[in-house]
Amino acid sequence: MHKWLVWLSVILGISVFCTAAAQAAPAAEYHIGIVTGTVAQGEDEFRGAEAMIAAYGDVKDGGMIQHVTYPNNFAAEQETTISQILSLATDPLMKAIVMNQAVPGATEGFRRVREIRPDILLLAGVAHEDPLVIGKVADLVMRNDFVSAGYRVIWAAKQLGADTFVHISFPRHMSVETLTRRRMIFEAACKDLGVQWVFETAPDPLSDIGIVGAQQYLLENVPKWVEKYGKNASFYCTNDAHTEPLIRQVVEYGGTFVEASLPSPLLGFPGALGIDLSAEKGNFPAIMKKIEEVIVSKNAGGRLGTWSYSFPFSATTGLVEHARNVIDGSSKMTNMQDLLKAFAKNTPGVQWAGSYYVDGTTGVKLGNYMLLLQDTYIFGRGYIGSAALDVPEKYLKIASGL
Repeated sequence: MHKWLVWLSVILGISVFCTAAAQAAPAAEYHIGIVTGTVAQGEDEFRGAEAMIAAYGDVKDGGMIQHVTYPNNFAAEQETTISQILSLATDPLMKAIVMNQAVPGATEGFRRVREIRPDILLLAGVAHEDPLVIGKVADLVMRNDFVSAGYRVIWAAKQLGADTFVHISFPRHMSVETLTRRRMIFEAACKDLGVQWVFETAPDPLSDIGIVGAQQYLLENVPKWVEKYGKNASFYCTNDAHTEPLIRQVVEYGGTFVEASLPSPLLGFPGALGIDLSAEKGNFPAIMKKIEEVIVSKNAGGRLGTWSYSFPFSATTGLVEHARNVIDGSSKMTNMQDLLKAFAKNTPGVQWAGSYYVDGTTGVKLGNYMLLLQDTYIFGRGYIGSAALDVPEKYLKIASGL
């Protein structure tokens, strides 16, 4: 089953009820721009944008949403990313720009939009740039709670019997403040909870080896790492493209996988398990059930987990819903409960929790930078209770060291 067919079903399932209405509605009074990666680089975010187009219409058809993408090799093509952001600001009806993921170039793109269109609301999801930098130009920055995750993931791995935590990444990601700060918290939590810390380097999918080469590296090396560190090792990767081969080999050879860096039942699991999700049509509880049945049938129950709703997908849809509510006057941009309400619209049955980002070095709290999380669900076991953890304050104060 091709990924695009799976995602088409997801989009249709979430928005089929409103597609006809969107097509029949009069021209939108204002527009919202969405900037995401391509399907190859960030499929969940991309499909979230498609869901919003299905719900509210495409600008070219008189609807509300204008969707553009940044290049796959965004690290080397920041000017292209900036140009894509700026292209949205030329639309006189543009009232908000949502960027997810907010890769390098987002800060400069937002700054240039501010110069020509200070009236446009700027919302960033999963920002790669320093929080204190992008936080100065964006109206709102939001991402999964990478700070408390530094403790929660290790705690969850320990609950699954892990004696070793294998963190898989590469230099480019380790130059990102948020990812490195989480790594530092991982290390501290491992030490305190009695789990061996291991760092393994894998190829960057944006390097010359490409996504296919990077995935092949994981396929070849995860079995070796399981043999080296044992079947009680827990594996974690920082890159979406690495997730599918990692899950596939953990199911086959052993070890545990608490959750992805950007947790989603649709990230890695369908491809790794060979699952056809077309019949589920965006019904996330049904998707979770089907994945769980396959994992349990492969004797991997209790070893792999995720969030029940795709975080990258939810971030795109949630930020767009929040922007709409702010523009329409029913919400305030930096009100946590208003943001949680927007995220809840397309994630029924899941409780979101959130907090404001506090810089680990300066102790400065950013009132426009929010961290959201769901509880982790372990297939074959159920929710593990990690979202309710009272994370010791000392971990929240650990800085990245960059």
